[in-house]
Amino acid sequence: MASSSAGIVTGLVTAALVTIGVLAHQASVNAPADLGPARATASPAPGAVKAPRDRRHPEALPAGSGTGERVVYSVDDDRVWLVGPGNKVRRTFEVTPSTVDPVPGAYTVTSRSNRVTGSDGVPVEHVVRFASAQGVAVGFSAAVDGSTAKPDPDRRTGGIRESRADGDAMWEFATIGRPVVVVR
Repeated sequence: MASSSAGIVTGLVTAALVTIGVLAHQASVNAPADLGPARATASPAPGAVKAPRDRRHPEALPAGSGTGERVVYSVDDDRVWLVGPGNKVRRTFEVTPSTVDPVPGAYTVTSRSNRVTGSDGVPVEHVVRFASAQGVAVGFSAAVDGSTAKPDPDRRTGGIRESRADGDAMWEFATIGRPVVVVR
């Protein structure tokens, strides 16, 4: 009987922990913006639409890209915005996308490397990683030789390439924990 009671208690504890985990995940994904950035889910939200843009001013910050200091990356427009205090764009620039796109959502900078070899074999500097997609680390980087060639479409790469000057600006701005918002 004691063995049977222990099994029931273990089952109840396990069920409670699973329920708490599911609720915690839902809360983190659906947290209001004023509680900090949420982690993006593994797939886009049903019915997700591209953030509206001011087509006369392609450098304008996308509507619905959040508030506060953050990096905004548009996977459709291949553009980045570094947004400072007061929702003011400090810098915007075009990038060369990787072959693997992160899912639109809210992330944070998780790691940085001053100089490494990119997944495409190119020496890069000022690597700022913020996501993982299809088993590949995704982040911003600048090729040491200054090139921004499009990656081989047959290779899965996560390096979003910037010019060296833009890479320097990203490196200074996007420290560990900085929010990164990915929009269509």
